[in-house]
Amino acid sequence: MEIQTERLVLRQFTSSDKDIQAIYDILSDEEVNQYLPLFPLRNKQEAENYYTDRIHPLYENNSSYYFAICLKEDNQSIGYVTVNLEEGHDFGYALKKELWGNGIVTEAGLAVISEMKRMGIKYITAAHDIHNIASGRVMQKLGMTYQYSYQEQWQPKDILVTFRMYQLNLDDKKNRVFKKYWNMYAEHFIEDI
Repeated sequence: MEIQTERLVLRQFTSSDKDIQAIYDILSDEEVNQYLPLFPLRNKQEAENYYTDRIHPLYENNSSYYFAICLKEDNQSIGYVTVNLEEGHDFGYALKKELWGNGIVTEAGLAVISEMKRMGIKYITAAHDIHNIASGRVMQKLGMTYQYSYQEQWQPKDILVTFRMYQLNLDDKKNRVFKKYWNMYAEHFIEDI
């Protein structure tokens, strides 16, 4: 599947050298990676392994959408946006830091959300580290609303993180709240934000 917006092409990653380099460029940056669960990639071989072991199986199993965010002008990946098709329909994203603040993730996210709604997905969820305020602002721009917070011992970094869980209902059940994380983690609460 490919989605186009005014500035972007959203497409699958491939095993091409160009895409492997893009994965490395995105996921090796310590600042981009600060709020992601994995450690920064150390070399291009780790990027290739990441594609082979983590991204490609999602395409084969149809268990998630994992779109490379590309600028139309060169079709070069500058980030990604994902939606897990399992229970929580977890929505995630990352972007090269030199492009932060240009509305790129919001533009890509809105296009993906529109496609999810067209496909009959009833809701999506997303969570951000409470220290990653910019990610929370993206969720709000996408129309998501804060539901609750919870603490999780995040792996493989093995750090305690407080997450804010956001949700966007794509059908007429506007009061639906996905409670899995609330029920899963003993430390959960609603913040006044």
